[in-house]
Amino acid sequence: MVAITTERLPLRPTRAIIDLSALEENYREIRKGLPQGVKVLAVVKADAYGHGVVPVAKRLESLGCDLFGVALCEEGVELREAGIKVPILVLSGFFESQVEVLPRFDLTPVVFHRSHLPLLNRAGEVEGKRIGIHLKVDTGMGRLGIMPEDVPSFLRDLSSYPYLYLEGVMSHLSEAEDEEGAFSREQIERFEGTLETIRACGFHPSYIHISNSAAIFNLKAHYNLVRPGIMLYGSYPDESLRGKVDLKPVMRLVTSILQVRRVPEGMPISYGREFVTRRESLIGVIPIGYGDGFPRALSNRGFVLVRGRRVPVVGRVCMDLTMIDLTDIGEVGIGEEVVLVGRQGGEEIRIEEFARLSGTISYEALCRIGPRVPREYI
Repeated sequence: MVAITTERLPLRPTRAIIDLSALEENYREIRKGLPQGVKVLAVVKADAYGHGVVPVAKRLESLGCDLFGVALCEEGVELREAGIKVPILVLSGFFESQVEVLPRFDLTPVVFHRSHLPLLNRAGEVEGKRIGIHLKVDTGMGRLGIMPEDVPSFLRDLSSYPYLYLEGVMSHLSEAEDEEGAFSREQIERFEGTLETIRACGFHPSYIHISNSAAIFNLKAHYNLVRPGIMLYGSYPDESLRGKVDLKPVMRLVTSILQVRRVPEGMPISYGREFVTRRESLIGVIPIGYGDGFPRALSNRGFVLVRGRRVPVVGRVCMDLTMIDLTDIGEVGIGEEVVLVGRQGGEEIRIEEFARLSGTISYEALCRIGPRVPREYI
């Protein structure tokens, strides 16, 4: 019996279409807003926010992107094995069992605890190379980081390890989307004070960075490196940024109609009978559900596009299937295109709206679109 692999199977019509030219436009738009000499670290963690990390990174590397940011060592290794050459920063640190991976694959760790130092030094000694680290300072995020008052003693410890050096200093802003930015300004002041301390201790790191996507345009705390993430993929972290930078959505989520049925008034649709038709209705079924990242929260409140018009989701979203009410569209055939995120004709559903109706943010909505949804690159 011959085994059937997924490579041999025709793909179902549910797919995420990734427009790499839109990614390129967004990257250039972000660079355009930066002072000369400021470098860009493109955040490509979580499979490039669901867009496919290898194709995205290869396109950005070809455009001259300076560094990549991942969350996990595994993500960095994936990029190296795909042939990515530019520096890769592991933003969420590492576990002791992974420490040897860092110098072996030339990955730069973010360090936020002094216990990291002896582990890294030993790994550097084994590989015969010095390891550059980026020190993370907690200026108010309350997540990972060394407190500013602990930085001098941390640097004294660092000085005792011959295979380590301070390549970068960073922090993270908790309210960068806030246009007023009062707390962000407090964080920046703490960061400035920490930088003064670091220089007074005789350290002069090559990279200084605090700005994520929103901060690049809201706060302009660029230093010499910025970390755009969600904006690369065409989503605004806050509506106030829409007039400051022109972004193009990179992902279009589409499927096709699997079945169309005309049903009578009073017909319950899907689990729990939460939706019952109030008139004779034309109900379509589409092959996508919460197992693909089309969330159950869109039951009876979401929309899709058919023939360039908004069509409501009716009944509970299932794991693999979703029902839509086509009554006002007219006769629609099996196989017709349905757009869940993106533009069709003169109408558009942006990822921000999709996320809001789902009760979440665009970051999570994009990352939820799972691996069984094929990515198609154009």
